[in-house]
Amino acid sequence: MTHRLIMGAACALALSATSCHTSQKGLTLGPNPFITHMYTADPSAHVWQDGRLYVYPSHDVYPARGCDLMDRYHVFSTTDMQHWTDHGEIVSASMVKWGRPEGGFMWAPDCAFKNGKYYFYFPHPSESNVSPSWKIGVAVSDKPDRDFRVLDQPMAGVGGWDMIDPCVFVDDDGQAYFYYGGGGNCYGAPLNDDMISLKAPLKKMEGLVDFHEGAWMHKYNGKYYLSYADNFSGANRMVYCMGDSPLGPWEYKGILLAPTTCAMTHGSIVQYKGEWFLFYHNSDLSHKNEYRSIAVDKLYYNPDGTIRLVQQHR
Repeated sequence: MTHRLIMGAACALALSATSCHTSQKGLTLGPNPFITHMYTADPSAHVWQDGRLYVYPSHDVYPARGCDLMDRYHVFSTTDMQHWTDHGEIVSASMVKWGRPEGGFMWAPDCAFKNGKYYFYFPHPSESNVSPSWKIGVAVSDKPDRDFRVLDQPMAGVGGWDMIDPCVFVDDDGQAYFYYGGGGNCYGAPLNDDMISLKAPLKKMEGLVDFHEGAWMHKYNGKYYLSYADNFSGANRMVYCMGDSPLGPWEYKGILLAPTTCAMTHGSIVQYKGEWFLFYHNSDLSHKNEYRSIAVDKLYYNPDGTIRLVQQHR
C-alpha cells in the first residue's frame, strides 16, 4: 500500500506565518483544515502503542448526493500534528456482506484497541430502507492502518431507527464500553472481552441535554466526559456532560465548541504528548455542508475539571 505524506497541515514556506497555531505548551498546529486532498468528517482520534496519533474519519465522496454516498474510509496519522500520512482506504461498503445492496451510508466510525487487535466500528444500513435498518459493523485487524476484515454479521442487539455514530471507550481497568445514538437518544453498555458483543443490555444515558448525535467518551483526572452534538438552531454545537461512572448518571456542563462553518458537528477528544486536542470538522474548503473537512484545536480544562470553549483557528 502506498502511503501519502500530506503537507497541507504543515507550516511550510509557501504558507504565511499567521496560518500556524502554537498551543500554550509544546506542539505547533498547522492550518485548519489539516486534510485538504479529499473531503473528510466525523474524526475519531486515538493514540496507539506505536506513539502515533491516528484519526479515523468518514469520507464525503465527490460528487455528493446528500449523505447517502459517503463511503471508503481512510485513516490518517501524525507524530507532530503538522505532517499527516494518508494510509489509504481501510473499509468500504463493498466489503460489508450484510449491508445495504446499494452501498453508501458509511457514516461516523470509531476504532478501539484490545487483545492485540484493532476494532473498527461503523454504522451502516442493512436494507434499502435506510432509517429503520441501521446496524453497527465491526472490522478487525492486527494493524491500525490496514488489513481490516469486516465481520460477516453486525453487532448483535445493537441498531435500529437512526441509531448511528458508534463510540468505544476502553477504561483504565481494561473494561470497554460501547456508545451510540440518534433521534434524541443516546445509549451505552459494557462490552465483552471479544469487543463485538454486549456484556449487559444497552442503558439510556440520563442527564444529557438536547442530545442529537455524535457521542464521544473520554476520561480526565478520574472524571468521565460524554460529549456530543446538540440541536442548536441553524448549526450544531458540541456540548458535554461529566460523571463519576462510564455509564452515568451525567451532569450537563455546557458548550465546548461553538458552531463551525458546517451545519453539523461531530468530534473527538484525545491527549497526545501531554496536551489535549479536540478534533472536529468544518466546511471551510467547500463552503457546502455535504463537503466537510477535518480540523483540530487545543482543548483546555479549568481547575474544576470543566472544559473551556475551544478557540477555532484557521
